[in-house]
Amino acid sequence: MGNLGIEKLKCEYRTNPLGIGVSRPRISWQLQSDRRGTVQRGYRIVVADEKGNFDKLIWDSGYKESDQSIQVPYAGPELKSRTRYSYRVKVWDGFGRESEWSETAWWEIGLLSQSEWTSGQWITPNQDEIDPQSEPAFLLRKRFDVQDKIVSARIYATAAGVYELYMNGARVGEDLLAPGWTSYQSRLQVQTYDVTELLQEGGNGIGIMLADGWYKSGIGFENRNFKYGDRRAALLQLHIRYQSGAEEAIGTDSSWKASTGAVRYATLYHGETYDARLEQEGWSRAQFDDSEWQSVRLCPDLPPDILVAQENSPTRVTQTIRPVSCFVTPAGDHVLDMGQNMVGRIRFTVEAPAGTRIELKHAEVLDKDGNIYFGNLRPAKQRVEYIAKGNGSESYAPHFTFMGFRYVKVEGFPGQENGLPLEAFVGEVMHTDMEPTGEFECSDARVNQLQSNIQWGQRGNFLDVPTDCPQRDERLGWTGDAQVFISTALFNFQGGPFFTKWLHDLKAEQHADGGVPFVIPDIVGGANSAAWGDAAVICPWTVYQYYGDQRLLAEQFESMKRWVEFIRSQGENEYLWNTGFHFGDWLGLDAKENSYIGATPTALVATAYYAYSTRIVRDAARALGYEEEARTYGELHRNVVQAFQDEFMTKNGRIASPTQTAHVLALVFDLVDDSVRDRVARELNDLIVENDYHLTTGFVGTPYLCFALSNNGYHDTAIKLLLQESYPGWLYSVSKGATTIWEHWDSIKPDGSFWSDDMNSFNHYAYGAIGDWLYRKVAGLDMHADAPAYKRIRIEPLFGLDKLTYAQAAHQSMYGRVESGWRVNDGQIEIDVRIPPNTTADIVLQGATVSSLRESGLGIDQALGIHSVQESQQGMLLSIGSGSYRFTYVNADLFRVRYTEHTRIDEVMIHEAAMAVLQKYIPHFFASPVFNFMKKSSFKQLAENTMSNVSKEQVDAILEELATL
Repeated sequence: MGNLGIEKLKCEYRTNPLGIGVSRPRISWQLQSDRRGTVQRGYRIVVADEKGNFDKLIWDSGYKESDQSIQVPYAGPELKSRTRYSYRVKVWDGFGRESEWSETAWWEIGLLSQSEWTSGQWITPNQDEIDPQSEPAFLLRKRFDVQDKIVSARIYATAAGVYELYMNGARVGEDLLAPGWTSYQSRLQVQTYDVTELLQEGGNGIGIMLADGWYKSGIGFENRNFKYGDRRAALLQLHIRYQSGAEEAIGTDSSWKASTGAVRYATLYHGETYDARLEQEGWSRAQFDDSEWQSVRLCPDLPPDILVAQENSPTRVTQTIRPVSCFVTPAGDHVLDMGQNMVGRIRFTVEAPAGTRIELKHAEVLDKDGNIYFGNLRPAKQRVEYIAKGNGSESYAPHFTFMGFRYVKVEGFPGQENGLPLEAFVGEVMHTDMEPTGEFECSDARVNQLQSNIQWGQRGNFLDVPTDCPQRDERLGWTGDAQVFISTALFNFQGGPFFTKWLHDLKAEQHADGGVPFVIPDIVGGANSAAWGDAAVICPWTVYQYYGDQRLLAEQFESMKRWVEFIRSQGENEYLWNTGFHFGDWLGLDAKENSYIGATPTALVATAYYAYSTRIVRDAARALGYEEEARTYGELHRNVVQAFQDEFMTKNGRIASPTQTAHVLALVFDLVDDSVRDRVARELNDLIVENDYHLTTGFVGTPYLCFALSNNGYHDTAIKLLLQESYPGWLYSVSKGATTIWEHWDSIKPDGSFWSDDMNSFNHYAYGAIGDWLYRKVAGLDMHADAPAYKRIRIEPLFGLDKLTYAQAAHQSMYGRVESGWRVNDGQIEIDVRIPPNTTADIVLQGATVSSLRESGLGIDQALGIHSVQESQQGMLLSIGSGSYRFTYVNADLFRVRYTEHTRIDEVMIHEAAMAVLQKYIPHFFASPVFNFMKKSSFKQLAENTMSNVSKEQVDAILEELATL
């Protein structure tokens, strides 16, 4: 019967999640199959207790006739707090096969209600003994006793500030900067830790190290403290279960003690000072003498009703990298080069006399003279100071800060005058611990570096919130940046938990009138710009598209509607948005002098996004089965589109604003009728060509620019834009050695000077949104909008055969790994695809014909897994089932010459003698039916459409002989 199995069980996107706050968790799994065309016919889920006793079930779904294998909600009895549940799955497929039971997986519920905080209370040091505004991190501790034969122990903890947890001298968990950054006034995440193995019979000690973090330190443009509160506090509750069945709870209360220690200063922007001489060794152990420590007081003013279980994946060290070199700058500074612009911290090991001061200052780039450059950091210091205790080998990395940097200026390291010892330093990369899910590669090494830059930019800026930059005194969750990049982000990394948490904050921060702040969490105060506020609509819809997350879509639907209704309420015309402040096409290169806003009218941008968001709300209503809302917003969408055309298009069908961005938005948001679409696309192409294949777009136009071209017949122009190495273009920064995406196209100018220090980040992911186009159009890996999560895949590579010889992309979808790759090989196109079980795919093979097409060496009519075959003007349209396939064919569009100087004979039509010449030099090409194509071609067309993998010598010989005819 063959192999049918189940792998990668997930609950709420995660493997064996601890401490979730969802009362009806959703289960997902992937099928394994050795047969093409495998589709799930039914499933069965069983849930048991934490021991996996499946003889006594808590819930049995029974056999369900369904192909659903992702986001299947638990539908059994009400789940209990602080309880682990085991589950497993089996499936049946369309071939009549029944799988074995999957391996057992589990989820564990955290504290589901505020009433369960029976022992833990908010505590902070007594202000009469420790100044609440003092800079050193607080140490909080308690000694307690436990009985023998512990079955399990869990800590539930959070903080007004950021904290690290210790027990019996050991660090608990690997989370950094917990509890993360949420809209603290309404939501504060609680972390769950399994400390069963850390407890010991008899005396135990527990400790909390507490710093300012986002809660209290100066963040935002004003560098003002106390955005949320004026003092740090901690909340913890330890639950212990014994073999006897007894339970015990220990929490933060007035019996705890407080002190300070080695962390003398810690803020996110400015760094950390650590005096190792002040370490209180063993401070979290039971036997530690805390008689000199101070008392704590309760904080009843901190509301208990804002606590939510951890939604986002935690921030962690996800990778370590070693410096590639050290050098002395012309200014005499000793500098480490990490070889990669990264976000995180440096850990170093040193032996030094007590009191030795070692200082690290972090920066992203060197100036044109080779000196380390700090100007773009603005007031942010990104400085770490370590004072040695002089007790042999010492290792240190900062606890409560992070830096954006490639270069590190080191001062005071022993012996550095003879060169810094590279082995003493390691870079620890920090970001939200998201699973990598996306890959892209092509034949151009520069584009591969661009893809690396995109991924590193995401890692650096997805540190608990989607920040704009990780280095200067900003690091804010700008909504506009998030919405333009989210599709690229979700391709490259599993971002379900990340955006679930952030979107819940957006909904919490949304204004009463439906307006949306510029940044989430909101510490800036501004709101309601088009393309920024639209994150309320675009982001939940994109999460739904990638993961089929209908629950999140439903949770956010009212927020989505409220944003559109806010727009509708602006101005006198309910179908135009021509009022209020807008960032417009931010940083567009066609902006007036001394302006950051591009030349495209802000009312055009705002109305275009009004139409786009309204369309998404309509589609979301359909996906949720809300038919009345679907009709309402469908009608509103039609009216907004008509208003856009009336206001921003001429009667003859031209876009009134002659900017690239205006044409891009009109095309990509479907704001033009089919009758004029070709004209608008042609005029966009002309704007690019007339600008010598350079863009002028900013934050709004750039993410969609290449889509507008490729989707409307100008893919070659899009490829030329991609590969443009001169300013402005994506490869300009690559040519300058960038390892992340820049904020400005010319953050470093051709002469080596810098853009203004006021706003010049070298790690700013928004322009990395080009990745979405690389994956969908160049590699051809896409999905159908009506079948989310890659349930129904669309593969249509558009090639780029005069510039690229291969491209491939892969994505680890909820159903399994999807792949699309193509290459030119010996005059043929090879396309490799991988379709996971329980999905199907539509494949468009441009230029293929039935007679030329092969699959794994077989005629297409002999290949297994092919559901249907259809020939069209584009080529071949195939519908296929799951499995791995290799399609090969010779494509008339391969007729492409790199050397257009031969177009002098462009008016002569091809005839039979010319055909003989071609057959003489490239006989394999005549295996495909290109005869009619060539008969209709001029020599100019031939010169522009000859095979890209034919050598220059062959081309010259062919054209020389053709010219004599």
